Amino acid sequence: MTFAVVGTPGDRRPALFAAACRSSGLPEPRLTAWTDVLRGAEPVLRPGDLLRVDSPGEDPEADALLRGPGEPSRVGGGARWHRTFTAALGRLSASASAAGARLLGDVEEIAVMFDKRLAHARLRAAGVPVPPALPQVDGYAALRERMDAAGERRVFVKPAHGSSASGVVALQTAPGRVRAVTSAFMAKDGLFNSLRVRAYETEAEVAALIDALAPDGLHVERWLPKATVGGRVFDLRVVVVGGEPTHAVVRTSRHPMTNLHLGGTRGDLSTVQRALGADGWQRALDVCARAAACFPGSLMVGVDLLVGQGMKRLAVCEVNAFGDLLPGLTGLPGGPAEGLDTYTAQIRAALPVCTT
Repeated sequence: MTFAVVGTPGDRRPALFAAACRSSGLPEPRLTAWTDVLRGAEPVLRPGDLLRVDSPGEDPEADALLRGPGEPSRVGGGARWHRTFTAALGRLSASASAAGARLLGDVEEIAVMFDKRLAHARLRAAGVPVPPALPQVDGYAALRERMDAAGERRVFVKPAHGSSASGVVALQTAPGRVRAVTSAFMAKDGLFNSLRVRAYETEAEVAALIDALAPDGLHVERWLPKATVGGRVFDLRVVVVGGEPTHAVVRTSRHPMTNLHLGGTRGDLSTVQRALGADGWQRALDVCARAAACFPGSLMVGVDLLVGQGMKRLAVCEVNAFGDLLPGLTGLPGGPAEGLDTYTAQIRAALPVCTT
């Protein structure tokens, strides 16, 4: 069996996947750079190859090809990114089909997972619990109207095609007050990502923030209060491989966003499992499996699961096509990936595919 990978040279993802191949006694996967694919090159594929599509990563050159020239840390350009990315996925699918290779991820499903509006609608239609969403808005004025009509005072505003919490805003309103928490910061020449979470508390600032995000499309959903452990809010990233939840990490924070690169930290999974109880933990895994089942052509789906206050309510707040970057994390005890990292688990799950 031979793997081919489309990814970013130097990025941790293809390096970790290659290490998993070596430790599994498999040949080194052939890597084609995203920058080459975005310029029209085709990966070198052979009949029977398995093609893994990985994240474009934090490559300024790839970012410019996807979003257009500009500072890589800027927020925005998501609609263009999505169009360029999905077109490239289509070419990769055609290349694999022509070569007799097999994709490990369905390109249409990847495209849906990178559109929060489509992903939310797909999950909701399948009966997967998700936070209620507001109708589409095109700016701050429309957002406030929609919130007032729905009786909502706390919402998450998310760029439709964003990732890694880029441009995500946790918005709270009250009579005469408004507060927006985000990792984006407003500069004279635009909106930029930061590793520091900050708050904007004037109507003018918040309106400018939302209006700057709106042109690329927004997804707005109810802010469901998260449960806490050790005085910090938390959610779960659960990796589902071959339909089975295999890995889970607790992400805790003092801010509404729990992303680890924004100051979030890994929490103790056993503490959360005890708080949920055996039945609650199984219910959490079942919800994640149901979410991943909405993307049956994807070998791996990363599911971000919100646990509500009181440890009773569960809701899927994100699904991730590239949600397996969890270095050092091994599979859940007693599960199909016990003792395996996320990449080795996927290789093991893919092996039966190669012999059919």
